[in-house]
Amino acid sequence: MDIKRVALDAVNETIVMTVVAMDYKGQVAKRINEKMPLATVKGFRKGAVPKDLVEKQYGKAIKQEEVQKVVDLALERFVQSERLNLLGTTLPKVNEDFSWDAEELVFEYEIGLVPDFTLDLEAKNDIVKYVVSADDKLIDGQVERIQKQFGTAIPQEVVVAESDLTGTFTNEEKGINNTTTIALDIFKDKATADKFIGKKVGDVVTVNTKDLFEDAHQLMDVMKVGHDDVHELAVDVDFTIESINTTELAELNQELFDKLFGAGTVSSLEELKAKIKEDAESQFATQADQKLLADVTEFLISSTKFDLPAEFLKKWLQTVGEKKLSAEEAEVEYARSERGLRFQLIEGRAMAQSDIKITFEDLKTFTTKNIRQQMAQFGQANPTDEEVQGIVARVLSNQDEVKRLSDQVVAEKLLELFKEKANPTTKEVTYDEFIAASYGE
Repeated sequence: MDIKRVALDAVNETIVMTVVAMDYKGQVAKRINEKMPLATVKGFRKGAVPKDLVEKQYGKAIKQEEVQKVVDLALERFVQSERLNLLGTTLPKVNEDFSWDAEELVFEYEIGLVPDFTLDLEAKNDIVKYVVSADDKLIDGQVERIQKQFGTAIPQEVVVAESDLTGTFTNEEKGINNTTTIALDIFKDKATADKFIGKKVGDVVTVNTKDLFEDAHQLMDVMKVGHDDVHELAVDVDFTIESINTTELAELNQELFDKLFGAGTVSSLEELKAKIKEDAESQFATQADQKLLADVTEFLISSTKFDLPAEFLKKWLQTVGEKKLSAEEAEVEYARSERGLRFQLIEGRAMAQSDIKITFEDLKTFTTKNIRQQMAQFGQANPTDEEVQGIVARVLSNQDEVKRLSDQVVAEKLLELFKEKANPTTKEVTYDEFIAASYGE
């Protein structure tokens, strides 16, 4: 057998395999001999069929099966011995002139190779690492929300300036249908709030989404409008009032503090505000890290240039999966997944260059931390090590969970690597400023 690689370009090659009779004839003869005692041909007793008739009846199929076995094994070993780093799997080329009767059987397989490229994690960039602070406005607002949440709702007949309204925003054309609770100070201008004054349960108030709120992103929370639509949306929406309440704010006392954070954790308004600030900034740090990772990812994809075997991958996409894709469907799927594939390759190169490996201990440590955090959220602040490790063992016995958690560990390690190598500019902002920066405003 002769097997070789034919390079088409840096990322596309063909493997050409030439199979001759000596590569398979011994195994074919063995199979024919095994078949003879079982062969049945009209006019002959079972087991007494002449060998030439057995070969005539079964030989072609046996030859094709044995040749395919030889080819498959040789192809697998060749890919391993050549240490080919493939994208997708090998694709057999269709040869319209192929004949099983030829003395030399030539098989060709298309392959797509992982591109060789340079990854510069320290390239000059304008990436910003945001440090998000909880300002007094946010903290005071959260204190008031806590007091409202644990306060006493007092039903009202009509809407007054201090009312909390529960109702449903609707606009059939835009598919808006969301039930929510709002206070009148949510609106950007007083004229809009005044439309609600004096209304009763069952009344409908119509407002326009354009400049309805100080921050257009509030449409995402209040009406579940997608981010792509919030800035240009200017439609009338109906708000049907379903309940009207004013709230007697809860007293800021030890009973409330203990209910919120556990006995003795907070004992004054100042400590409450400090706790709110700490918790909020911890959440903000996670969001800021997610943005940093997204920004670095975007920078690396746009700045790291390499070719992909695009046409090969489109053909390969047609062959994988339970449902075979048409050429048009594969084109769409490739366009959808190309950026993800590029970053997957960049991610792998970054880990290799920096010698980042994921060990079982890394996975176990990460899972243990997650389990403790989840248990704390449900009131189990001090679980025993035995309890935690029992849950960890059960989680890590599930292969799907192991894959999911491994991806998270990789993301965490890459984030730390990017923070170090990309050397982003640190910028301290309020949460409102961070939201504006996150949405490109």
